[in-house]
Amino acid sequence: MEFGYMNKWLKVNLTLKEFKDFSISEDILRQFVGGKGIAVHLLWKYVSKLEEKGINVKDFNALSSENMLIFATGPVTGTRSPNSGRHHVMALKSPLTGSIGSGNTGGRWGAKLKFAGYDGIVVIGKAEDPVYISIIDGFVEIHDATELWGKNSIETSSHLRNKHDKKRAGVSCIGPAGENLVPMAVIMNEEHRAAGRTGLGAVMASKNLKAIIVEGNDKPNIAKPDEFDLKVKEHVEKLKENGVTGEGLPTYGTAVLVNIINQNGMLPTKNWQTGVNPEAEKISGETLTEEYLINKHPCWGCVVACGRKTKVDKGNYKITYTEGPEYESIWALGGSTAINNMGAVIKANHYCDIFGMDPISVGSSIAAAMELNEKGMIPEDDLQGIDLRFGNADAVVELTWMTAFRQGLGFWIGEGSRKMCLHYGSPDLSMSVKGLEMPAYDPRGAKGIGLNYATGNRGGCHVTGYTIAAEILGDVDRFTIDGKAELTKIFQDFTSLVNSSVNCLFLTFALGLDEYAEMIGPITGWDVDSDELLTIGERITNLERMIINKFGITGKDDTLPKRLLEEKMPEGPSKGQTVDLDTMKEEYYELRGWVNGIPSEEKIIELGLK
Repeated sequence: MEFGYMNKWLKVNLTLKEFKDFSISEDILRQFVGGKGIAVHLLWKYVSKLEEKGINVKDFNALSSENMLIFATGPVTGTRSPNSGRHHVMALKSPLTGSIGSGNTGGRWGAKLKFAGYDGIVVIGKAEDPVYISIIDGFVEIHDATELWGKNSIETSSHLRNKHDKKRAGVSCIGPAGENLVPMAVIMNEEHRAAGRTGLGAVMASKNLKAIIVEGNDKPNIAKPDEFDLKVKEHVEKLKENGVTGEGLPTYGTAVLVNIINQNGMLPTKNWQTGVNPEAEKISGETLTEEYLINKHPCWGCVVACGRKTKVDKGNYKITYTEGPEYESIWALGGSTAINNMGAVIKANHYCDIFGMDPISVGSSIAAAMELNEKGMIPEDDLQGIDLRFGNADAVVELTWMTAFRQGLGFWIGEGSRKMCLHYGSPDLSMSVKGLEMPAYDPRGAKGIGLNYATGNRGGCHVTGYTIAAEILGDVDRFTIDGKAELTKIFQDFTSLVNSSVNCLFLTFALGLDEYAEMIGPITGWDVDSDELLTIGERITNLERMIINKFGITGKDDTLPKRLLEEKMPEGPSKGQTVDLDTMKEEYYELRGWVNGIPSEEKIIELGLK
């Protein structure tokens, strides 16, 4: 493939300490584009090879050397198209959920990988001792990383840039949480960006792989550069004119949503016991900007700049420099635990960054532990003197670092709320789907996001189908279930396409499928339209579903926590609401061509997946 790609992938076998290049045919690229799509394609092929070896993937251990870890860019990555510094990371299985492992991240690492000469990396096996990989100007080496083991994400990144004398290199690494095989560990890049969900950091650590540093000066060729440049200018103007990408996100970051979601009565508070936080203003984007912001920090090629550089000037949580927190982190570590102290939230989020953990799962699991304790389910010996009550900021900060090092109750928090709540005898208190803690939108106040949580392949996730864009930030009736099946399907398939392109999902507030055709077409030289792109997204979503079906995940797992289905929202603008999931799910399966959560033979043939 001449345009948009580097035409080269790297396969690394850490057991043998061998690596080799391989390529992806244009036919496969046209079907799956790149990023998530190509990663799903490679994982499906790998499943077939494992089954040929007699390995039962249903009982497959996510932390075994057989798990495959993939870092993938797409044709848009590293181009002048706005917000194109992202990359997608996938593993065959997640140690947290048992479903597929999947994460998407910004920064500059993805663009730097392409500049180093590669579209993606496939990692298999396990090194005997800690190692890191360098890919600099197309030259690949595997190095000893013993001296890096134990270092946090900031220390690791700084050490490798200094060692290789590449001050702007991209560094993707794990922190102590990954090394300790915490199931909610993440892969960090650029110190404060993360492939942040499903425990990918633990998968990377299980291979004794500490980091990958990338740098280079190569660039992908553009098929129609003049047409592409014209469309880039048009798209940038649309982003500037849009209220979300041109005003809300640049001014207040993603935390602009705190007050908006709370005002709609769907900001989950006290482990989702209510959707109203009366003190939400204290942890809002407005407060973050006015009292804690140093300046904005965009990802590579970003014209939105939602990233925040922050500090806490005084008090117990003083910190001179960090980044974030994002909306989800503020909610999980703050609102969900009833902590309305922004300083404490910033400190806990900083621990998540440097130790390498998913703040959504960390905060949500701490909130579940607080409710367990509220109901008398946790023995005093397990608490070790921690005053585990809603609103105790010190407890949240302390438990965050304890989770990274599997200390005390931090062990069970790190296992995730599903396993923890089952251990303490109250599984219904885990606010998760398929073992993945749900993010900061109570679906009793927006029914489409509930259907998306339930049917998401990787679990309780908002960024696989962000219907909030239509239900809260758009003009779609948030309480009706009518049309939500189709809305969810379109959002999920469009998101699969975006994560395969690969660039930032936030662009979709201003840019639709037509604009993505205007990006991908001139870059690759393909004659594509919005219908073909949406079909590609549908193909990727279905193939990913076929993989998790191999793990035994079916329609029985496409559900929501009992609280959301049966307990009415007790107060606020969404008072009295529950989620009528079954009705929406039945329509969704019909639209998908699925039977009990499994793609039908007809759908598989239709999408060319036979």
